[in-house]
Amino acid sequence: MQLEPKSLKFFNKKSGIVLLLMSLTMGAFAQDETLIIDDKSNIEIQSAQTPLNDTAKTQKRFKIDGVIGVVGDYIVLESDIDKTYLELQQQSISTSEITRCELFGKLLEDKLYAHHAIQDSIVVSEAEINGRLDQQIEYMVGQLGSEEKVYQFYKKNSMAEMRRELFEIIKNNQLAAMMQEKIYQDVEVTPEEVRQFFQSIPEEDRPIFGAELEVAQIVIEPEITPEAKQRVINELNEHRRDVVENGASFTTKVVLYSDEPGAASRGGLISLSRKSSFVKEFKDVAFSIQEGEVSEPFETEFGYHIIYVERVRGQERDVRHVLKIPRVDEATIQKARAEIDNIREKIVKGELSFADAARSESDEKETKNNGGQLINPVTGDTRFELTKMDPNLSAQVYNLGDGEISPVYIDEDRTGRKRFKILTVTNRFEEHVADYSLDYEKIRELALTQKRIKAIEKWQEDKISETYININKDYADCDYANNWTQQ
Repeated sequence: MQLEPKSLKFFNKKSGIVLLLMSLTMGAFAQDETLIIDDKSNIEIQSAQTPLNDTAKTQKRFKIDGVIGVVGDYIVLESDIDKTYLELQQQSISTSEITRCELFGKLLEDKLYAHHAIQDSIVVSEAEINGRLDQQIEYMVGQLGSEEKVYQFYKKNSMAEMRRELFEIIKNNQLAAMMQEKIYQDVEVTPEEVRQFFQSIPEEDRPIFGAELEVAQIVIEPEITPEAKQRVINELNEHRRDVVENGASFTTKVVLYSDEPGAASRGGLISLSRKSSFVKEFKDVAFSIQEGEVSEPFETEFGYHIIYVERVRGQERDVRHVLKIPRVDEATIQKARAEIDNIREKIVKGELSFADAARSESDEKETKNNGGQLINPVTGDTRFELTKMDPNLSAQVYNLGDGEISPVYIDEDRTGRKRFKILTVTNRFEEHVADYSLDYEKIRELALTQKRIKAIEKWQEDKISETYININKDYADCDYANNWTQQ
């Protein structure tokens, strides 16, 4: 969905800042900086009302830090604003029109959410935090090359210190997100409210929705033979015996033999809870064995695993696992290629419709029963906006005419196994001004977003009046969207 700038007038300035900064998570690892000293020793303290300009971004900075705000049990430091600026820039978000006052207001909101999440007994799973932490560290190591380079880059003394600080950041951000979700979880819009919302938008200001496509695909996967499956089961059994009977290191087994991408950098360690977003089979096995035990080999959609339970912590546990993915021989690959070539030829000749071929021949369980129709993972419907489509998918369908069948593409699933697919465009929607009948679901989402924003604003207003808040005098004159100074 593409909103033209003119349609944004229906969301106030505060709402825009809230939506823009919703995803910030890594602010605490930027340079500490508030006092700016250029090469000529001129000193500049940036105004709270002034956006960060290009000159300021390139000048040498030194830390003069202090508490500029208190919300309940939380504080905001002067340097937190600069860290947030840097995080925005790292996400390629323009900061030219965002003032320090606006960022400070957003930080105060985050602290308000986190404070009241604690008051409301909202609990963040430690396993979930550790999982996010591991993913963030793995990404940083991938970018910079090693853990040592990571903590040195962010001016920490050790990886342990960095992990502790990052743990608290992720925890507080998750608390804030869960508090927001609790505020609006019961907010819904009726069809009448959607209609009134749409009619309240002047015709000349109605949003523009970009060009969209509906796409279907047929997927043929080379068959994994029973022999290939048995080979990896035998290998995993051998690794298990070596650990259980000979005392071999399970971590070493992970580093040397696991097919999981990135497993070597963390030894396959996973912090797990029943609510973690791992596949059911994995969690069932992990919670069926005791601390220090190694599971028998078992299968998931990713391949075959063995699990070692390293530590049990109440309802959570730390586990390591070795993943092995059965390999497919060349003859099987060529057989799958011939099969999809034959399917494509029948569709092109008109002997078989694409939808019927998908239902009878496709190996992709998620789409075959719907005639191969793809579901947009972001919106949950069947439309894909061209400007926001996955680049790989866009490249495959962009130039397809109506009813045209794509060439055969070689694709890889999330385990790295090769598969073959063909695609077609089943429907096309050109860029157009919002139409109530045609775009009801998108209009409903806009109406729901506006109603949720209003619910959050009302909650903030109520909670600010009952929460201890102290604002530094340097920021007392900011034009806040909320009444932080409680005047």
